[in-house]
Order: sequence, then C-alpha cells, then structure tokens
Amino acid sequence: MTDYTQTVTDRFEETARNYRTLTDQATEIARIGLAITERMRNGGMTMFCGNGGSAADAQHLAAELQGRFLYDRKPMASVALTTNSSTLTAIGNDYGYDQVFDRQVIGLGRPGDVLVGLSTGGNSRNVIRAIEAAKDMGLYTLGLTGSGGGAMAGLCDDCIRVPSDHTARIQEMHIGIGHMLCEIIEVELM
Repeated sequence: MTDYTQTVTDRFEETARNYRTLTDQATEIARIGLAITERMRNGGMTMFCGNGGSAADAQHLAAELQGRFLYDRKPMASVALTTNSSTLTAIGNDYGYDQVFDRQVIGLGRPGDVLVGLSTGGNSRNVIRAIEAAKDMGLYTLGLTGSGGGAMAGLCDDCIRVPSDHTARIQEMHIGIGHMLCEIIEVELM
C-alpha cells in the first residue's frame, strides 16, 4: 500500500498558501459582503448557480443563508438555482442546457437582488448567461472563479479570482469565501 502522507501534506500546504495569498483580497471580500448585505437588508434575495462541484457549493451557500450559519436567526431570502430537478430538466430539454440558470433568473429575479455565479474557470456558458440576464435586470452580480477569471472576470460587477488553477483547491476556496460572506451578512442583518 502506498503511503500518501506526503501527498496529504503537500495538498494542505498548497491550500494554506492559497489562503495566505487570498488575504490580500480581504478588504474587497469585506466590501462585497457589505454590498450583498445592503441588498438583502432592502428586501433583496441572493441566488447562487454553478455546475458540478460548484452546483453543490451553490446549494451549500444558499443553505447557510436560508437556514443558519453561526447564529439562530430568521431565514434569509436565498436560493440555489441548481436544485429544482424538474425546472432544470424542463428548461434543458425545451431550451438547452445553456439556459437552465438565466431563465430562472428572469423568472425569479428583481432589481435589488444578487446573483452569485461559481465557475472554476469562469467560462461556464450557462452561468455567464445567468450573469448577463441578471445585469440586464439590475441585479448585483458576483463571480467566484479561479485565477484567470475567464469571461466572468469582465462581466460581473465584482469577481473574486482565487489564486489557483487547480479545480479542487479553487472549490475549497470558494466555500471559504462564501463562508466569509455569510458571516458578514448574518452578523450585519442580526
């Protein structure tokens, strides 16, 4: 049997380096957390979308706001656009997979809402279409991507590009950033 001790150590050290580098964006992340908070304080909803592991991350972050994160408090308006299998399959079948998120944004979104798109490469076509629809409707858009940012970097109101090109490390950091945002939102709205 292979000893994976060094592999585990290397991955944890890589993650630690990534987080240390990400602290350079702490002021920006705090500002974004307050921007989302202000919209939610004024009745806005936060929507999340992504594909694959990013879809799971979208669900996770929406649940933190809808349920609880650190404190018992009333639920906050938040939804993952990745969770309704009937909606996803109907839109995918009738209009194509590229439209599974933007049609939901158009149906659910209102000016003052927030859309958070998660994409490790920043080029997921269905997430980009959702961001485009959100911007057309006056929603605040936040992208969470890897280091390059892809097409999302120039499209979103704000884009947090994590300092990695490794999908697993990017997704780990997306959850870390999401947790920071949830903490700011929760504390501010309590």
